[in-house]
Amino acid sequence: MRGWLAGPGGTRLLASGGIAGPVLFTAAWAAGSLRQAGYPATTVQLSGLAAVNARDPQIMIAGFVSLGACSVALGAALGRVAGPRSAGRWLVSCGGVAAVAAGIFRRDHLLLAGPGFAGESWHNQVHDVAADAAYAAMIAAPLVLSRRLRGEPGWAAVTRVLPVLAVLSAAALVLFASRAAEPWNGTVQRAAVTLALAAEVLLAARILTLPQRAAGVQAGMPG
Repeated sequence: MRGWLAGPGGTRLLASGGIAGPVLFTAAWAAGSLRQAGYPATTVQLSGLAAVNARDPQIMIAGFVSLGACSVALGAALGRVAGPRSAGRWLVSCGGVAAVAAGIFRRDHLLLAGPGFAGESWHNQVHDVAADAAYAAMIAAPLVLSRRLRGEPGWAAVTRVLPVLAVLSAAALVLFASRAAEPWNGTVQRAAVTLALAAEVLLAARILTLPQRAAGVQAGMPG
């Protein structure tokens, strides 16, 4: 069993997290959005769905934690393909850890502002830092990995798409942060996150379809 986990079969098992995590996270925010009575489905930001006063916050908490754990697994798989010293694989894994932290340390309120809001708790502040770190890692990882893997057999098409997804996600996040798209800011945030997660899915799908030998451990160069 240990030998199988260290080989191509284990690599594919780890890589499958890159598909499972985004699917579970997307399902969580879709379900959580619909559970917030009195608000349109895309009004509440994703972090608000896990807030202390959200309805059924455990749905979104589970989404954050599942995405984080699965991203760590994908990072381990990428370490076998891109090399254990690859910065890209560590960005994916660190983004996963940050996503778990964002789920555990929750925001105080469903909405960003409202009556009775008096400052932020420490766990709200930790959540904000963790969420920012997760966003940054999800955007940087595809850019770094596309550069690292572009010369590897079978990766040319994927490495052309990854930077496009990262740039589009970053542009959407800038628009989201500016709040220029209100009252559609929640929709913009969901689009930004979906684009970033699409890059994870693309990476995972490519590993899952690699020939067995290529899916095993490779020496890899840093990058």
